[in-house]
Amino acid sequence: MILLRTMQARGCTIGFLEYEDFSCFTLELPWLMNKESQSCIPQGMYTYRKHDSAKNGPCLMLDKVPGRSWIQIHSGNYTHQIEGCILPGDSLKDINQDGIPDVANSRRTLIKLLNLVPEVGKMLILR
Repeated sequence: MILLRTMQARGCTIGFLEYEDFSCFTLELPWLMNKESQSCIPQGMYTYRKHDSAKNGPCLMLDKVPGRSWIQIHSGNYTHQIEGCILPGDSLKDINQDGIPDVANSRRTLIKLLNLVPEVGKMLILR
């Protein structure tokens, strides 16, 4: 699985995630020097595993993120729902009209992703 961060926008980082024939947009916090709960995570190769989070429900958990813990790919639409994690969606929109891009149809997009990927795998985050 590959996540390519394509753009820093106002208050967020927008990316594009690919796994085999599946692709989706991603929304993360901006790069703030890997500050816990305030920044997207550093680029690199990470192991992920399927996880059922008490807070976020079914998700992918990224392991061994430097200086961070509990980093997940979970459903959500807005940057205020992110504490350093990654939100998937099928499109970008300003749903709440705050001037910051949001991802749409996140839960449905995440379910598609979870149904495709193996229990454990690797994820390369670029840029």
